[in-house]
Amino acid sequence: MFVYVGAYTESPMGTAKGIEIFRFNPDDGSLTATASVPGISNPSYLALHRGKDMVYAGERFLYAANELREGFVTALERDPESGGLTLLNSQTSLGADPCYVCVDGSGRCVLTANYSSGTIAAFPINQDGSLQPASSMVQHEGSSLKAGRQSGPHAHMIAPSPVAGFILATDLGTDRVEIYTFDENDCTLKGHNSVEIEPGSGPRHFAFGKSGTTLYVINELSSTVSVLDWDGSEGNATLRQTTSTLPADFNGESTCAHIVVSPDGRFVYGSNRGHDSIAIFSVHETTGALTPIGHQLTGGKEPRNFAIDPSGNWLLAANQHSDTIVTFHCDQESGLLSETGVVTETPTPVCIVFSE
Repeated sequence: MFVYVGAYTESPMGTAKGIEIFRFNPDDGSLTATASVPGISNPSYLALHRGKDMVYAGERFLYAANELREGFVTALERDPESGGLTLLNSQTSLGADPCYVCVDGSGRCVLTANYSSGTIAAFPINQDGSLQPASSMVQHEGSSLKAGRQSGPHAHMIAPSPVAGFILATDLGTDRVEIYTFDENDCTLKGHNSVEIEPGSGPRHFAFGKSGTTLYVINELSSTVSVLDWDGSEGNATLRQTTSTLPADFNGESTCAHIVVSPDGRFVYGSNRGHDSIAIFSVHETTGALTPIGHQLTGGKEPRNFAIDPSGNWLLAANQHSDTIVTFHCDQESGLLSETGVVTETPTPVCIVFSE
């Protein structure tokens, strides 16, 4: 199994060479560096193509969001034996500072969110894994309470719903989750619906519960998680619960970054930057509601991203400002994390992706 790490390469954001590649040891959660892929500017988010059809099977391709003022999305081909990556091509992201990239459920399109310009875009995938120019682009509109961060739209994440037909995008600047219908045949987005999150929250990333009927949105500015009921047949979301990611006695400054649902769906994890921890929640079996059960300090500064391995045994936290990835053991009965002592040094890590 390999782990791919996205990072910042451009000063003053970071000094990484490009995408870092590690072998992952499932016995102890450790990482061994195998290669760097230089020349990929600010690959701040990565996505593996996990298609199972004959054309795309075997996780052959990896896509990177190049977070630059004149942004790009880059396609790379993956060698499943060595884990190595070969550049295929890049396309303009049709926006500034793309910060998220994913592959749609059909495996035919790549989607990206451009933070600074507040735009989202879709790109058809060729059979060789390379990208065509964008086939669809949407400009978000609006603002919200916090002038310094919410004077305009800031698209932060885009991803498909569990059932085909809808694409969701969070916008930190407008405090909304935008919902789009999606035509996978020609990779086009069309506005369908939206749901408002509490003003000033700054919705950043989201994850669906295992049943596919609950949506968890982590809010960067308010350090909260919003729980929404998701109607996949109609493409509607309804806000039901909001809960803090921080301990009740914490009085410092902190912002949220990433959210992950455990493979068995029983726990939700969210990262705090400032408190520098992973917040841990149990999931109600029937309603999907969250109950806070603990926090685990990440052993570094600014845990922007983290990932749980496919077995559910290990959580890897990327501490952006400490240049480390720290491995924790996941207790699958309690959901709690424990330190392993495994620390991997790598410059400005901001995205972790496991191959399977």
